[in-house]
Amino acid sequence: MNAQRSGLTAEVGRKVGRAEKLASRIPMIGDRADRKDVVAVVRLHGVINPQPSPLARGVINLAAVESALTRAFSHDRLKAVALQINSPGGAPTQSGLIAERIRQLADKHDKPVIAFAEDLAASGGYWLACAADEIYAHRTSMVGSIGVITGGFGFANLLERFGIERRLYTAGENKSRLDPFSPEKAEDVEWLHKLHNELHDMFVGWVKERRGDRLTADKDLFTGDIWLGARALELGLIDGLGNLRTVIGERFPDAEIVFAEPKKPLLARLGVGAPAAALFEAAVNRATWARFGL
Repeated sequence: MNAQRSGLTAEVGRKVGRAEKLASRIPMIGDRADRKDVVAVVRLHGVINPQPSPLARGVINLAAVESALTRAFSHDRLKAVALQINSPGGAPTQSGLIAERIRQLADKHDKPVIAFAEDLAASGGYWLACAADEIYAHRTSMVGSIGVITGGFGFANLLERFGIERRLYTAGENKSRLDPFSPEKAEDVEWLHKLHNELHDMFVGWVKERRGDRLTADKDLFTGDIWLGARALELGLIDGLGNLRTVIGERFPDAEIVFAEPKKPLLARLGVGAPAAALFEAAVNRATWARFGL
């Protein structure tokens, strides 16, 4: 009996010893001297669209990126947040909401934000870039397109050709502005131009607010034109040429680059999509990218 007890005691002692040895190799969270500083990267890739994507691909809106932004700014050893932007633009309201949220988090945590344009930071994509304190682009990146655009089709003659009668009933004389199945009205076009000008003024104001005296006085700066990286640098639209890893490596050589990913919708997590919705979304996104030859 004593021998059994002695053997059991010895075995317990060996297990405790192994556990203590293993534990000694794992630094406590608060005592780790080798923990690296962090630069958190948020990907802003796709068309800016208020409508959610069934697979969370190719669409940027506040609901889609909120969780990624929150995670990016939540690191306890955060040195900076990098925005990896590849977007042809899209909805102005979502562009503004995301940019404002970035600034709110940056001010709250007192951390610098650096934007990196990849293939394209155009229109709303450039609006997002201006939320950063500094903007970098590759020499082949396309940057700018500070303007407003609306596109559509008119089907009035098509309906007449096939003998289809359009029936439209409204309360309010302007409720049916720009109806694609009715003849275009000059006053509707004038109203749309006025709306465009108001949005354009907001866009220009935002760029001037964020870029300040870094901007040049070039007459084409706010015409909706787009430029490659080197010319964008000359115009003051960006602060330098370079890519994310090179610039971050030089600025924060001891920091670890980590990617803050957004929470995926349920369908995306299950690997299931809505085929019809996905096809339509892909067609719309394709047309938006095609405006820039991409």
